[in-house]
Amino acid sequence: MTRPRIGVTVSTRSGWRIFPLMALSVWLGGGRAVKWTTRRDVDLRAVDGVIVGGGDDIAPTLYGGEVRAVSRLDPERDALEHRIIGEAMAANMPVLGICRGAQMLNIALGGTLYQSAYEVFTESRKMWTVLPRRTVEIVPESRFARLAGTEPMSVNALHSQAVDRLGDGLRVVARDTGGMVEAIERASDPFAIGVQWHPEHLPYARRQRRLFAGLVEAAAAYRADAHQTRAVDDGFDDLDDEAA
Repeated sequence: MTRPRIGVTVSTRSGWRIFPLMALSVWLGGGRAVKWTTRRDVDLRAVDGVIVGGGDDIAPTLYGGEVRAVSRLDPERDALEHRIIGEAMAANMPVLGICRGAQMLNIALGGTLYQSAYEVFTESRKMWTVLPRRTVEIVPESRFARLAGTEPMSVNALHSQAVDRLGDGLRVVARDTGGMVEAIERASDPFAIGVQWHPEHLPYARRQRRLFAGLVEAAAAYRADAHQTRAVDDGFDDLDDEAA
């Protein structure tokens, strides 16, 4: 059986070094990654799931925030990923958002962000590292907990923004010890999880690999459903031909 194909959005600036890590993590999870950098790359019909990766801050104009001169923005990528998430959700296609991708998942579903999260969550230790130095506490009875377990998890931290008001249908499933949101998910199908950290930098950690495996599993189910739907549609087409 062929591996489910996962479209992965990456930055035009840093995608050359991030995508190999994403591809490895998706492969270890049982899938095959397809790199999406520009609008020309994107074809939702050719994949079974989506990862929206990390990168620059998201333009506050998408959620009614204030533009600050210090922000490094990529409006074209913002618009592309916003559309990808909307279309994926409409098609019931599974989505995993990573760091910026988790924030975009929240915005695409109507939520907002804290632009300077550490000004709000003063008890959250500010750090910038790919090493697992931050502790997050996981909400039991969640899809995320079923994938990664309920024990506190050590993660990395490379972000300055964080989820504020939740988007439609989303719930918080992990926070750091200072109260900052670290993971969100849809309460119902389709599969949609967003994590504030970068699991692709932690492929040696079994619990981080489970995030990618969970996405690939959902992508395989999506592909099976899509094939079944097409088979039913083809059957109706045959009946229409016979009737004609």
